[in-house]
Amino acid sequence: MDYTHLSEFTVRPGELTLWQAELAVGATWAPDERPFASVHVRHCADTPGDDPRPGRGRWIGTIFEMDAPFDAAHWRETVRHWHARHEGLRSTLADTGSGEPRRLICAPDAVTVAAELVPGVTDSEHINEFLTDALELRLSPLRWPHCLLATVEHADTADFTVLVAADHSVMDAYSQAIVILELRAIYGAIARGEEVRESPTFGSSADFAEWERAAAAALTTECEPVRYWRRFLDGSAGMLPRFEPAITAGSAELSHRPQASVSRKLLSLSDLEQVEQGLTQRGHRLSVAVFTALAIAYRRTFGFISLRAIMPIATRPDLRYLESMGWFVNVVPIDITLAPDLDLDSALETTRGTLRRSKIANDATWTRVLELLDCTDRPRFGISFLDIRVLPDYELVESLRGHTLRAESYSGDEVFFWIVRAADGLRLSTRFPASFPAVEMDRFLAEFTRAMADFARDTRPVVTYEPACSSATAIQTGAAAVATDPAPIAETPTIAATAERLPVAAHAAPQLVSAPAQV
Repeated sequence: MDYTHLSEFTVRPGELTLWQAELAVGATWAPDERPFASVHVRHCADTPGDDPRPGRGRWIGTIFEMDAPFDAAHWRETVRHWHARHEGLRSTLADTGSGEPRRLICAPDAVTVAAELVPGVTDSEHINEFLTDALELRLSPLRWPHCLLATVEHADTADFTVLVAADHSVMDAYSQAIVILELRAIYGAIARGEEVRESPTFGSSADFAEWERAAAAALTTECEPVRYWRRFLDGSAGMLPRFEPAITAGSAELSHRPQASVSRKLLSLSDLEQVEQGLTQRGHRLSVAVFTALAIAYRRTFGFISLRAIMPIATRPDLRYLESMGWFVNVVPIDITLAPDLDLDSALETTRGTLRRSKIANDATWTRVLELLDCTDRPRFGISFLDIRVLPDYELVESLRGHTLRAESYSGDEVFFWIVRAADGLRLSTRFPASFPAVEMDRFLAEFTRAMADFARDTRPVVTYEPACSSATAIQTGAAAVATDPAPIAETPTIAATAERLPVAAHAAPQLVSAPAQV
């Protein structure tokens, strides 16, 4: 599953229709005492109420091709049922003027769905342009509905493409990943005249928010997770870490140019399997190797001894949230300092120890921790990893051309990496400042791939990465390739292990990490 911009996904030509939830005539919003999650409150506070394009740089989504004929009535009912099922999609906020928004909720039967046919927009390029503009204009954490869906009916093949886009406040990259199979299952049941499957695992994100806020309120400056964060921040003068090579004077300002975006496959499946064989012989998982290789590449390319970043992780505390739509993401710090000789076995052990120690911060709400430590900084350098094979029916998702999407960012100092063990090899997606030389990112990716290939030592040689494009212009326009995503990508063994025990695991997935600017 690729994590990319909408402009990098080729939508096949067809008839475009927008779909969005509406409040039924006579229905009303009801006040609800449950709070919003900490990150949701922060996200709303960071969104200007007068922004004419509140979705610019903030929305996330999913696009895929439905393997069934399009029926407008069936799809309308699918969208309605989806909103009725998930309380988070039926929630919005009222500004109290005190800095803490109040939750409003409408009843499941209060939701209707409006369709908006878009005549004359039928080819791929114009569909992408129209949708990108619409998502920036319409999606906001401050205005309901917080989701916008689109269908493109393909008469020649008797199927249709589905876009699901949302403000980050009601969707994370994990949600981005599981929504494909969820909507496919709902649509199929409705088309066949069957009952739509229900499950206690569609828990309310409002219930989660209540739990999260209580846990955040219990944190103190002397508890161990906060101490761990303090030591981490002390290593960068009380600030969150940066991808140092990309930081220049004035880079904290928003750029008029969108960030550069690179999405590509770094290792073929056969080459990656050789790497995995070497790792098995060494007793390590692929996730440890990925972070180790990043640290090695950071040293070899830029000369930095330590790789310091934040890592978004899933925070779905029990089974009832396994199939929920919402924002269930926390952030933990990672600081990988390898020995000077970069011996592979000792480097892997060092990284494994670092990742294990970071788990102490898994349940400590990062926004509250930063408040306790008087840190007003924001994430600027994030890394995530997902093994796509933990997604049930991941091969089906691939066959549906499932892609998780992120809005274009205009940050002048943020760098994020999403690394996926995909069905066809190792894929990487990154975004970085437009001012950062693309050739430098090429060098870093080449060193990262070389370091990954080294883990296959003593097995068949692995072909190393060759840059897909050599010019800065080519990289900045992006390559057509890869959550949740989330989407959404930190590996989350707890979620994955839980899904394996769950009867409805066909709709479960681990966290696809959200874009750290939005986590």
